[in-house]
Amino acid sequence: MKIRRVLATAVAAAVISPAVLLSAGPAFADGKPAASQTQNAKPTVEELRQAVERAQKEYDAAVVAVNDAITFLEKDMEADTYPTKAAVIETGNAAAAAAKARTEADQAVADARAKLDAATTEEDRAAAQTALDEAEKAAEEAADAQTAADTKATAAQTAHDDARVAQTRKIGLLQKARDEAKEKLADAEKALADAEAAGEGEEDGGNGGNGEDGQDGEEPGGECVPEPRLTAAVTGLPDKIVGGTTQTFTLRITNGTAKTMDAVYPYVGVHAFDDKGLKELDSHLDLEWSTAANPAWRDADLMDASSLGSLASKASLDVKLRLKVDADVPSGQGAAFVTADYVNDDGSCGGYPDLDQYEFRILAKAGGGAGSPGKDDATGSKPGNVTGQGGASTTPVTASGGSGTGGGGGALARTGSSDALPTVGLAGGAALVLGAGAVLVARRRRTAADA
Repeated sequence: MKIRRVLATAVAAAVISPAVLLSAGPAFADGKPAASQTQNAKPTVEELRQAVERAQKEYDAAVVAVNDAITFLEKDMEADTYPTKAAVIETGNAAAAAAKARTEADQAVADARAKLDAATTEEDRAAAQTALDEAEKAAEEAADAQTAADTKATAAQTAHDDARVAQTRKIGLLQKARDEAKEKLADAEKALADAEAAGEGEEDGGNGGNGEDGQDGEEPGGECVPEPRLTAAVTGLPDKIVGGTTQTFTLRITNGTAKTMDAVYPYVGVHAFDDKGLKELDSHLDLEWSTAANPAWRDADLMDASSLGSLASKASLDVKLRLKVDADVPSGQGAAFVTADYVNDDGSCGGYPDLDQYEFRILAKAGGGAGSPGKDDATGSKPGNVTGQGGASTTPVTASGGSGTGGGGGALARTGSSDALPTVGLAGGAALVLGAGAVLVARRRRTAADA
């Protein structure tokens, strides 16, 4: 797609020459909107499209959160290793053993009493009475032990039930947030549809929206088009990852359009630099992916992106991601880059015009010689200030270098380090993902058209 090539070129230029990034003016400047833009009371069509994009991502994240919470309630909390469930099992077994011991003790009392009744001599009666006394004492102790065990079992079950109730309430809140996000998305889509029907907010004099050849970002021939309603949203990626650990998170691809996409392709990549921005850390990172249709974990190879299959209108597909970080990694700054494209059987194609960047701090493993968990070598004490969805920051990188959230330009997401070099290095990851996407979508389009 042309729009992706433009973005890849801009980011690649920034990587080659840091001065481009640091002094390129509005394209990479402070994210405040221009004065003329802030004076527009009515949003443009492009701003409405961006609003739909943001609303779609919020809804996608809300759906994932609800599904994860339900799975946690129904599966994880009922696993034998879950703390409250494990306590229920342990105390239940102890209560069952105590009940069995009491039954056996009561039977011993009955047997001792029968021997006493059957005794015919004083010596036999004395011995039987002693045995009966001991059996009754043991039975009393067994009864007390059973009572204590039953009390613990009841307390453990109550604690587990309380945990399930708390999780159920959480699900209710998440479902409410999901429903609100769905309403917000519907409102945003209606506003966009109304504006497009009325021809409102177009700013380019009918030349197609990009000011170049009237093509609205398409390839020559017009098959590929930017489609902001094909979204890619990450949830569950933490903002700090310690060397030697593995993090699992989710990428949700959503077709927010009114038509089925015949083949949808996700793009995922990770890129990292040390705190000084002088050493690339990609060799310390291993990213894998898995889907419900193909659950085996596979390397996430940018140049060998696999289709997720067709995606119906308003439908979503989840891709599980797993990031492994070497134990000897030094502290630094990383980012996961995501986007998506589609190709139809008739050769038409397109995709999400932005690249979303989810940043995270890399903390060296304790004793690894390059810092320790919780210590950020860039700041000397605490990790960089990275916040956002799922504990990570999300900054869509647009063709103009903006944030993808409307209202003018925006800086590429900062890493929390005062050194600009890691930021420039992360921009290289953006160029890599976008460059791979541009090559592959063109190749797939030609294949579809030939077929």
